[in-house]
Amino acid sequence: MHTTGGYLTHVTATTRWTFDLRPERDVYWCAADIGWVTGHSYIVYGPLANAATSVLFEGTPDWRDRDRFWEVVERYGVTILYTAPTAIRSFMKWGREHVDKHDVSSLRLLGTVGEPISPAAWEWYHEVIGGGRCPVVDTWWQTETGGQMMTPLPGLHAAKPGAACGRCRGSPSGSSTRRVSNSPRQATAT
Repeated sequence: MHTTGGYLTHVTATTRWTFDLRPERDVYWCAADIGWVTGHSYIVYGPLANAATSVLFEGTPDWRDRDRFWEVVERYGVTILYTAPTAIRSFMKWGREHVDKHDVSSLRLLGTVGEPISPAAWEWYHEVIGGGRCPVVDTWWQTETGGQMMTPLPGLHAAKPGAACGRCRGSPSGSSTRRVSNSPRQATAT
């Protein structure tokens, strides 16, 4: 159960830390379904609790045209984009020409949410959408946690394509990762 105090504290902190959110200048866009837990946490509560300017989007990324996302980024000067690998794979399939029709240089940070992202999709997102200059934060969490549990933090951890936390020594929530051996009695901190 997501209760008010702990849940709101968690999504407020992870929205700010994971996305290096600067509410006084950023335009944040979590392009997930608002009815999915990502929507509750990172479209509604996290951005609002941080007084962020945020884009709310309804519909599919390819109606009326396949460049709809990039039109939104250009029109509103989106600086942070958080979307799913499923959407990124669609963008890859449709081709970079839809991105190239728009000025997406306002973007300064990219994020992924949902299933694990493949290294190929991560690289495409980084190079084509981020122009090779935007950090990519690949987040890992579960519906039950209500918020992110592991992710590289921009400027602190080196990102690894296809890994939510390649060499992280913890997470925005303060938990640490563990490598468990084949023996049920041995665990070592990584």
